[in-house]
Amino acid sequence: MNALSVIVPVLDEAACIEACLVRLQPMRERGADVLVVDGGSRDATRAIAGPLADRVIDAPRGRARQMNAGAQAARGDVLLFLHADSLLPADADAAIERAIAAGARWGRFDVMIAASGPLLRVVAAMMNARSRLTGIATGDQAMFVRRGDFAAAGGFPDIALMEDVALSKTLKRATRPACLRERVATSGRRWERRGTVHTILLMWRLRMAYAMGADPQRLARLYGAERS
Repeated sequence: MNALSVIVPVLDEAACIEACLVRLQPMRERGADVLVVDGGSRDATRAIAGPLADRVIDAPRGRARQMNAGAQAARGDVLLFLHADSLLPADADAAIERAIAAGARWGRFDVMIAASGPLLRVVAAMMNARSRLTGIATGDQAMFVRRGDFAAAGGFPDIALMEDVALSKTLKRATRPACLRERVATSGRRWERRGTVHTILLMWRLRMAYAMGADPQRLARLYGAERS
């Protein structure tokens, strides 16, 4: 059986980190290693996370940098990267083990968006279908990868946005991902805050610009300006 490490990058996530980590406690009891990687939180994130994680470590701010730091500190043979506002399915560890045993080297879960309204169900279905078609995963889908393959890919590139897409493209050169049907529930907070249609158009715009070679730092500034 492959040991699993769950890596959760955080920055001021006091509002949601407890629910995320509580869901992981049965997996910890089954042997999973849970690491929270803090990028400089100024709220109660660290205090909440401490009793619910194996370790809380510090890293330079930036999701890619934090996830890479977590990967370096992790003990597991398989690394799972989880957003702080997402909840894994209860049997995520068993689903990953089955996929790895069947020959998968990396993969992701289907996603559902935890928010009211039928449009977001359509958005999630489109995200899952697109991922199956393209072999590209996003962070919302809780990417997992064997440690050796993660290292061979060079980890997440140190870019401000689209690090998940970039790593997927590198991993896909060796093998396509295992697209698991079990669903990770991610918060609909960004959709609700900005408006669903507006957020869809923004994300399409950013992904298209990245595919055409736009600077991820500039895209991150645009994303941040939209968020504020």
